[in-house]
Amino acid sequence: MSSSFGAVPPLTAGTDLPLAEAYDAALLDLDGVVYVGEAPVPHAAGALAAARSAGMRLAFVTNNASRPPTAVAEHLVALGVPARADEVATSAQAAARVLAGLLPAGSAVLVVGGQGLEQAVAERGLRPVRSADDDPAAVVQGYDPSVGWRQLAEATFAVRRGLPWVASNTDLTLPTPRGIAPGNGTLVQVVRLATGAEPLVAGKPELALHRESAERVDARRPLVVGDRLDTDILGATRAGTDSLLVLTGVTAPAELLHAPPDRRPTYLAEDLQGLLHPARPIEVLDGGAWGLGGWRGRVVSGRLEVIGSGTRVDGLRVACVASWAAGGGHDPADALLRLATAAH
Repeated sequence: MSSSFGAVPPLTAGTDLPLAEAYDAALLDLDGVVYVGEAPVPHAAGALAAARSAGMRLAFVTNNASRPPTAVAEHLVALGVPARADEVATSAQAAARVLAGLLPAGSAVLVVGGQGLEQAVAERGLRPVRSADDDPAAVVQGYDPSVGWRQLAEATFAVRRGLPWVASNTDLTLPTPRGIAPGNGTLVQVVRLATGAEPLVAGKPELALHRESAERVDARRPLVVGDRLDTDILGATRAGTDSLLVLTGVTAPAELLHAPPDRRPTYLAEDLQGLLHPARPIEVLDGGAWGLGGWRGRVVSGRLEVIGSGTRVDGLRVACVASWAAGGGHDPADALLRLATAAH
């Protein structure tokens, strides 16, 4: 998989073609990118239809292990996004693949999660069970709203026996229509604290789910698209794959300004419409400044200074590059205030 990450500083790169033509496939996160809960993210359906028309293949990738691929595809179709089950890759499937590499066929696996996780385990030739008394050979844990004390206790009993423990993902938060809610990582932490054990993690930012999704669409030059620095962007960095961060989910501008090197995206957009346009390169200006469109950014006396006008994304790109190039750790208050009033 080719990548410009490391060849040029993150967020400075430009493309002559729209991203949907510059990359052969998009590995799309779902929660916070295509939908939030049951509701669609604005412009997502139209942007993805246009990206497909431009020749970009789409893989729908989710760290949420609660639903099987058929249910995810049906949800996407209901939102106006045509999708097939074989285009969906879930962390449940990645976790089941990891288990299948550890266990003989037909082994019992204690499932702590929902239907999506149970189905993925069965599809790999393993036998889902729900009690530590059913002689499981391993434990697999994934997010589902139904998970409570009883399931966490069963996991704890089994993990304390020394059984292999695989977590679909360790996202601490989950975007919902009412706001940010606890994610699977908080439930994993309960078992971790009760046992002192550490799980094998299959979902983003680990590579098992990345491989699963890239294989689904035969991606040769994929673009990872997501809303989280700690899963989507870090996972892309580990895979050596370029990435697009969209601002429709978890990551806010202030968090992006403080992103460590391995969590800095290649590109930035307000939403999935960013797939339909070329990325303009950022210019190096005199006096240690960086420029894009009507924006100019630099660090002066320990403060991040962003002046000019234009879209918020252009201003935020300039602000990030200026801060990162100067070593980070600068006071961004003035820059964030100016960007908050910029056009989206």
